[in-house]
This record gives sequence, structure tokens and C-alpha cells, in this order.
Amino acid sequence: MVGALFGCWFRVGGARPTVVQTFMSRSQVALLGLGLLLLLLLYVGLPCLPEQTSWLWGDPNVTVLAGLTPGNSPIFYREVLPLHQPRRVEVVLLHGKAFNSHTWEQLGTLQLLSQRGYRAVALDLPGAAVAFLEERAHQLGLSCQKVEVAPGYVVTVLTWPGTNPSLSSILLNSHTDVVPVFEEHWSHDPFEAFKDSEGYIYGRGTQDMKCVSMQYLEAVRRLKVEGHSFPRTIHMTFVPDEEIGGHHGMELFVERPEFRALRAGFALDEGLANPTDAFTVFYSERSVWWVRVTSTGRPGHGSRFIEDTAAEKLHKVVSSILAFREKERQRLQSNPHLKEGAVTSVNLTKLEGGVAYNVVPASMSAAFDFRVAPDVDLKAFEEQLHAWCQAAGEGVTLEFAQKWMKPRVTPIDDSNPWWSAFSRVFKDMNLTLEAEIFPATTDSRYLRAVGIPALGFSPMNCTPVLLHDHDERLHEAVFLRGIDIYTQLLPALASVPALPSDS
Repeated sequence: MVGALFGCWFRVGGARPTVVQTFMSRSQVALLGLGLLLLLLLYVGLPCLPEQTSWLWGDPNVTVLAGLTPGNSPIFYREVLPLHQPRRVEVVLLHGKAFNSHTWEQLGTLQLLSQRGYRAVALDLPGAAVAFLEERAHQLGLSCQKVEVAPGYVVTVLTWPGTNPSLSSILLNSHTDVVPVFEEHWSHDPFEAFKDSEGYIYGRGTQDMKCVSMQYLEAVRRLKVEGHSFPRTIHMTFVPDEEIGGHHGMELFVERPEFRALRAGFALDEGLANPTDAFTVFYSERSVWWVRVTSTGRPGHGSRFIEDTAAEKLHKVVSSILAFREKERQRLQSNPHLKEGAVTSVNLTKLEGGVAYNVVPASMSAAFDFRVAPDVDLKAFEEQLHAWCQAAGEGVTLEFAQKWMKPRVTPIDDSNPWWSAFSRVFKDMNLTLEAEIFPATTDSRYLRAVGIPALGFSPMNCTPVLLHDHDERLHEAVFLRGIDIYTQLLPALASVPALPSDS
């Protein structure tokens, strides 16, 4: 315990202990001192109960509860209730980088407060997900690395070492963030993980993609308990910021030395549910282009027929883009073999301009969300956008709010040994697999862009697509079946023989 408190780790079994790490930052020492001082003050200053109690490490009758607070930004906490007659005062324990709620439990502070009749809550601020993953890593015997890729944005990496470190590793990626909710439209609390009588689990992230995060962890736990080991190392990465583009998450992480040190040879990331019996796997995705077209023209009084207005010229561009949209929609509907990801979609998402009903504006703008199919010539497509603006008249320009220019495709044939190993599992399990292009974007694009073959896969068949929707939910049987699938997938992928790319 002393070694753990002071940052010293000892290896036992030799003639004498070997010190591996014996340093702490000044801030950690200060926080540790404050924690020990608090323990002393609690022991000396809090009123004692008549019966004798063992305060260090707590009473075995003390139950430490753990959970997430409700709301749009849930916070992980540990809580103890008064073991004896409750007192009026309740205690909230906060911490800095050197502490988390688990630390307060380890020190015995929570147990002590419970014994003395206090309700105490230790909050993990702000890294609730990171704290949870750290604890899971400890329970599973995995190493845990935290990489702060931007201020406040932490990528957590859990690692199960393989038996042959010369081989490239398997990367299992998932993201920790979720999109907002509108609770008034939900049948149950979106952060309660409520399970109804039919077995459906309601919660934000049940499909996107906390289910996959937990399936990774549980599959690894099962395989370790059964005593398995594999040639290739398995890394589980839990990244922030995916829902708003990954610009403070995976996009930065792939450029860092910590990522390169993982030596990833293949990656799995998120996919989508499939309402049929089949499972969908995604081998590429469309490029997101967010485009703003701005038109300038002559202003004036709203009662006049003014020539060369901003609205007229913007209308021409909007009409050209929506005509293209209709053409792509017809192409999709006329070919039953095409899926949504194989065509380019576009939607008009914002119109801005004007100051009053009776004033013709000098400037107006329209925003578009393009999702460009991976087989499109991006340079030629950009030239087409500029041509539509030019044809509308002078003073019409466009700018990009987001522009992905690195579409990559992971081969799904026998030339790709990773695909062969992946697809063979489904054949052996007699499961149907459908390969598609992801219609939106995920963090897989950043992995493929740096040369790592990646497949997007979430084991959710017989399930309606409800990500980002009200009442997002997943049936418990589908969730548990997904764990079974990963317990077959991981051994197959982590046992792929040595490849030329490993060197």
C-alpha cells in the first residue's frame, strides 16, 4: 500500500525488491498530502460512535455504490450511505488529476465517513469515462495509457500484449462521446439504461456506440479468463470528439508518436444496425464536405424590381445543386444493387440573409452538407461546384467548413488477409454478412488515411437504425450475441500469420 501511495511499484521474487518508478510531480505530492490531512482531520475531528470501528479500509459491511448521474453530461461517482444513524451533513469529495473516486475508496475515506454516519459522494470530474476505463483495465489486468491530444481531450488505450511483439497489432476503436438528447421525446431516462419487459435497453449510446465499447471489454475478459493468448497485441482505443468530427480526437491521435508506437496493422471501428437477419460491415465511407455559398448583389427597397440581387443568383446555385441531388436520388432508387453509401448525397441545411421585410439584402448564403461517394473524382467535383457558382453571376463564391480529401477503401477480397480472417468467422458461425460503404463518417477515415486497413462493424442485426434518434435502444439478446461474435473475431484477427507489412 505504501508503494502505491507514493508512486513506487516493486517487483517481488528476486533477491531484493527492484524499484521501477519512484517519482511524483509536485502537484501530486500536494494533493496526496491534502488527502492524508483530510483523513487525519476526519479521524480526529468527527464525532465518534460508541462502538469500536475499524476505520482504515472500512468495514466489510460498508457497500460502495457506483454509477452515473442523470442528464446530458453524466458524471461517474462512488457513494456510501450512513452505516449507522445518519447525520444532517453530507460530504462531497472532489479531486484533481492525481486523484479520482477510486482513490477515495482505496484510502478508506468513503468507508470511514459511512461508519461515522455520513452520506458521502466522490465525483469523477471531468473524466468519468476515463476513470471507468482505468478501473476496468485494472480489473482485467490490462495496461492503461492516457494521451491528452488536446486540452481536456483524452484518448484512453487499454492493451493486451501478444506473444509475438514483432507482429503488428489489432486496434479496436470506439468513441466515448454521445450526441445530445431531448428528454421530453424519450419513453425512459436516456441515461438510465432502462430495460423494458421485452428486453430492450433504452439509452443514448446503446447503438452509437457504447454497446461496442462494452462488447470489446467483455470479449477480452472472457478470453483472458479462459486462459487464451494470441500472437498479436490487441489495443482498445477509446477516443473523444467523434460525434463532431474527431478533430480533437482521432484526427490528432494518429499524428502522435503514442499512436505510431501501437504499430496497428488492422482496425475495427463502429458500424450500423441492420433491420434484417444479416450483419453489415463497412469497408469505406463517403467524404464529408460542408459548403457555404455566398451571393452578393444590389440592395434596395423591397417594393422595387431590382436587377442582379443576391437572392436571384443564390437561387440559381441552389437549383443547380438540388437538381444534382435529384439525379443521384434517382440513380439510387433505380438500381437495387446500390446502397446509400455508393451515391453522393447533398442537403440544403441553412439559409441566411436579410435584415427586414422591406429591404432587399446585399448578401445571402446557403449551407450544404455533401457526402461524396469514394469513387468520385474530388478535384472534378469541386470544379463543378465552382462552375455552378460562376454560372449564377458575379459575386457568388463558396467556402468549405469541412472538406475531407483522403477517401480510402479497405479491400474486401482474398487479397486482404484481414478480410479473409474476418469473413471466415461469419462463415463458420453461419451468419450473413453484407459489405457496404458507410453513408456518413466515422473515425475509420483517419485510420485508413494513415494506411491502416479498417472495417466498420457493430454486431446489431434484427435491429432498426436508431442512432441519434429518440428512444435509441438495443435488445439484450442482440447485445449478448455481439459479445459472442467478438469472442470469435478477436482470436481470428489476433492470430493472422506474419505479413510483409508487419516488418
